[in-house]
Order: sequence, then structure tokens, then C-alpha cells
Amino acid sequence: MNPLDLARWQFGITTVYHFIFVPLTIGLAPLVAIMQTAWFRTGDERWLRMTKFFGKLFLINFAMGVVTGIVQEFQFGMNWSRYSEFVGDVFGAPLAMEALLAFFLESTFLGAWIFGWDRLSKRAHLATIWLAAIGVNASAYFIIAANSFMQHPVGVVFNPQTNRAELDSIWTVLTNPTTLAAFPHTVTGSFVTAATFVAAIAGWWAVRHVRAGRAEEAAAYRPALRLGLITLMISGVLVAVTGDVQAKMMFEQQPMKMAAAEALCETETGAGFSIFAVGDVNNRCDVRTLTVPGLASFLATGDTGATLTGVNDLQDRYQELYGPGDYTPLLAVTYWSFRLMMGFGAFSAALALAGLWVTRRGATPSAALFGKLALIALPMPFLANLTGWIFTEMGRQPWIVAPNPTGDAAIRMLTAEGVSPTVDSASVLVSLTVFTLLYGGLAVIWFSLMRRYAAAGAPAITHGDSAAGGDGSTGTDAPLTFAY
Repeated sequence: MNPLDLARWQFGITTVYHFIFVPLTIGLAPLVAIMQTAWFRTGDERWLRMTKFFGKLFLINFAMGVVTGIVQEFQFGMNWSRYSEFVGDVFGAPLAMEALLAFFLESTFLGAWIFGWDRLSKRAHLATIWLAAIGVNASAYFIIAANSFMQHPVGVVFNPQTNRAELDSIWTVLTNPTTLAAFPHTVTGSFVTAATFVAAIAGWWAVRHVRAGRAEEAAAYRPALRLGLITLMISGVLVAVTGDVQAKMMFEQQPMKMAAAEALCETETGAGFSIFAVGDVNNRCDVRTLTVPGLASFLATGDTGATLTGVNDLQDRYQELYGPGDYTPLLAVTYWSFRLMMGFGAFSAALALAGLWVTRRGATPSAALFGKLALIALPMPFLANLTGWIFTEMGRQPWIVAPNPTGDAAIRMLTAEGVSPTVDSASVLVSLTVFTLLYGGLAVIWFSLMRRYAAAGAPAITHGDSAAGGDGSTGTDAPLTFAY
């Protein structure tokens, strides 16, 4: 394999692995803050137990996300120096803002939250988790702004003397329409992930305690279960709405990605949405077996009778605009990742519907089948987020900076042009091997810690301890012990 292929594999592996933790961190931070707020306002100790319980899991996930995320930015200098040289002036700005503003906000107040249980007043301590949650989501916004520039470059001018893209307006970069569409979709998808996580674990524990005859203990998990289910239902609807908005914008900005998502080889009017295909999709020999008429056109334009330009016609158009070359992404990857994203998401929808039904009228779930559904649904939104991210990035290929149809034609770069010219295959292969093995070890540690503390259940509450707030009214013997 040449350095380009190895560099792409390395960035893909590390990015996909890092993105396991990102959606859960983004969504779980506000949910933990809501749990603590509910305890602050009601004094119900069940909410305190859930705050402690899911707070531990959140911190494990956050720590692992930080460790794996640091590597991402270093790779731009290691394997993608030409890309960094070309767009570093604009691409680095939102990344710097993320590190200097958002990350410091979230890490500082998260530290105060961890160690402030017996040092801060309840009100001040509650404020720290909310500020950390705001910082987590602000961090996501800056990262998405940087990525959106790769999808739709704006706020930049080309300098022919230096052959570089130079920042013209940071405000334009941060208000990129692609960012404004991608951020809500990413955040709502993260809330689906976190809500499924909370509902699945709380639901499993509730069923287990009911079936063991511990009704009072089962009732302790019901508030968190209902919070997860309600959040899941709301965020599920919003993720569909924001996804529709993003699809229509994608049709305008990256029509090849839209055509590749459908494996639409030829231009069609009233194009149908293919549920699945049989055949070699990559060679455009797919055989549609089940299609929803007009749905692909509706997803792209809002009109079931609209005409969608096919891959072959777009390939010819791009060759006229940008010269000879293959401008078609891997159709099998884009086609199936788009469908897997939606398919995995269906499990969360099933959990929400079943959970709201079995918890209606104040009931606590007791059916073993619901407990099994919770465990099955637990990993599915993680997979949905991963396949969605794979589609977003692979659908942009072969561009590392996709051309803006209405912008400066000089602001574009093929992925093959962005790789570091002095890095050989052996160097990339060594770093790829080291990162893969290291991340594999971290995966074992992460899973072991998450499983250990989830299986331990919510901590018991004792009275007369100062760990729950500055007034010393309620607390636990060892709050968030593992964090020390």
C-alpha cells in the first residue's frame, strides 16, 4: 500500500474509534446536569443516586475521549502536511478556538464538579456541571465548523502568490450553512445515543430488581428511565428533521454524495429510494429489489417528482470542470453506510416506544423481554453515529476539500494532493500499527470500566455526610471514588 492509502486508513481508524466516545459525551453531560437539577429542586434522593451513577460513566467516557482525541490534530502535521499548508490558516482557527475556549471551559468546570461535592454549595456545584455541559457542546460546534469547511469552504480567499487558502472572515466560517445544518443533526444524534444509554441501563436494572422482588430498588431507576425515554422520543424526531434539512443541503452542495448515497447511476425524474440492493453496487450493477417511489427525490428537494442527476452524468460534469480523474466515491460504502445509519437507529426507536408503553401510568417495567431489548438497543446508536460519520466523510471523496459550487473554484483539494510528500509507507505503517494496538488496548480498558460500574448499579445514599453539597445534608460515603 502507498503512503496515501495508509494515511487514509490511519486517520479513518483513529477517527472512528474516537467518535465512539463523542456522541455519548455530548448527550450525557446535559442529561447528568438535568438529573442533578431534579435532585436540587425536589430533594428526591433517587435523582442524586442517578446523578452519581451516570456521572461515573460519563467521566470514564469523557476521559477516554480526551485521550483519543489528542491524536487527531497531530495527524495533520504527520501525514497531511500539504493539506495543512494549503488550508491551515482557516482550518486551524476553529480548532484553536475549540482548544482555548470550549475545552478549557468543559475541563475546568468538570474538575470543579468532580472535586466540589463537599466543597461547594449545592447551587454552585450544580452550576459547574451545566457549564461543563455547555463547554462540551461548544467544543462540538467548533469541531463541526472545521469539518464543514472541508465539505463546503467559505470565508476564505485564495492567494496565488503563496498558493494557499487564507482566512477572510472567521464569522463566515463559524456561520457556514453546512455547520448550521450539521451541528443540530450531530447534537440530536448524540442525545439519541445518550438517551438510549440511560434508558437501556436504567431499564435493565429496573427489570432485574422487579423480578428479584426488590420493588423499592427498582423504583429508584424509574425516573432516569423515563428521562431517557422522553429524551429519546424528542431527540429521535429532531434527528429525523435535521437529517432531512442536511440531505437537502447536501443535494445543493455535494450532488455526487447524494447520488452515491442512492447508488443512482443514471439521471432520474422522480427517483425512488432503494431499501436495499443486490449485486455489485461499486460497479453500478445494482439490482433494486425494494424501492419507495419518489422518496429519493423528496429527500433531496422536497419534491417527489424532481430530477436527480446520476453518478455517470456528474462524473462527466466534474471532468469538464476539474480535469481528467475519477470523482466518484466508493458506491458500496456510501450506499450501505447510509442505510445502516438508519437501520441501527431503528432500535432506539423501538426501545422508546416499548419503554413509554411499559412505564405508562406510573408502572415500572418487569418483563424480561424489555430487559433484553434494552441490552440489544444499547450499542445501536453508537453504530448509527459511526456509520453516519463514515458516510459523511467517504461520500466527500476524492476531495479532502470539496469545491464550493458557488464559491472560489481555486479553493479545492483532492485527497491525494493533501498527503505529506516526505512520509514513506514504512513510517505510516509503523504509526498505524502502534495506534491500532494502543487503541485496541484502550478499548478493552474502556469497556471493562464501563461494564464494571454499570454492573455495580447506583450507589446507596447515606445521611450525615457532607459529600452531596456544602450544607452537608445528604451524600455518599465515597462520591465518584474512581475519579481520585
